[in-house]
Amino acid sequence: MKYLLNARFAGVLLFTLLFAMLSGCARSPVLLESTKASLAPQTELTEVPFYAQTEYQCGPATLAMVLNHQGVDAELNNLIPQVFLPGRGGSVQPEMLATVRRYKQLAIPIRGTMDALLGHLEAGDPVAVMQNLSLPAFPMWHYAVAIGFDLPNETLILRSGEIERHTMSFSRFDATWARSERWGFVVSEPGSLPEGVSIRNALEAISAYEEQHGSIATLSSWQAFADRFPDNALGQFALGNAHYANKQPQAALEAFESATQLDPAMGAAWLNLAILRLQQENSDGAREALAQAVTLNGDWQPRAQRLLEGL
Repeated sequence: MKYLLNARFAGVLLFTLLFAMLSGCARSPVLLESTKASLAPQTELTEVPFYAQTEYQCGPATLAMVLNHQGVDAELNNLIPQVFLPGRGGSVQPEMLATVRRYKQLAIPIRGTMDALLGHLEAGDPVAVMQNLSLPAFPMWHYAVAIGFDLPNETLILRSGEIERHTMSFSRFDATWARSERWGFVVSEPGSLPEGVSIRNALEAISAYEEQHGSIATLSSWQAFADRFPDNALGQFALGNAHYANKQPQAALEAFESATQLDPAMGAAWLNLAILRLQQENSDGAREALAQAVTLNGDWQPRAQRLLEGL
């Protein structure tokens, strides 16, 4: 027994030394000068609740913190069976995001940069992050919630493990965060989008929410997307579909018109526009839209051809 205890201790000591070597080699992530100029020296979201993370349950505890910060009644004991996978010894990213959506909130991935992370924190949005606290070859995956930063001291503040206010240098945090490909997300109410979210990440988040809850429940989010990114054709197309599902044909028609103007090669938008014009007995307008749709390759082409021949 003594030998086994000594062997175990030696293994822990070896890991500690390796981790120290890795941390010693890490360099501070380079922040853009514009980021440094725009950020306050210190930010801390002290109102974010804290749930201590027991072994293998950092995922559920992280979700409890970000969801309850949004005003969602999400009990830790109810979250554990939704995201904890015993066979994996923890929680995986898709289940984390899907669970947020089950509570009728948007789960929006952030850009994988320190600039984006700090920007979200200053905007008042805690960020759930994934780290690898070990070597890349022997990962020790861990979820935490970033709640603030101290820019002059290059320090990040997290709710992590059993520590309510855990501080890490930018360099050490970024080294562990980089091993998860800098994965993180923020939680937002449907109908609103956090500051600094990218077009791609917003599209993915709202589309995933729509798949789970339907077009009508997603209408306000597509409207928020269109307001934030008015020149994005996909957003206008999705908004048109949501309006149509909500029995608002005129609003849907206007959104499809915007989509075709922004991207004349979007055949699906031309087809939907033609169908709405047909429903409004606008044969000339429908013929014009169908003529565009049939010239563009895609799944919509056969139906557009049949409708055009019918006219």
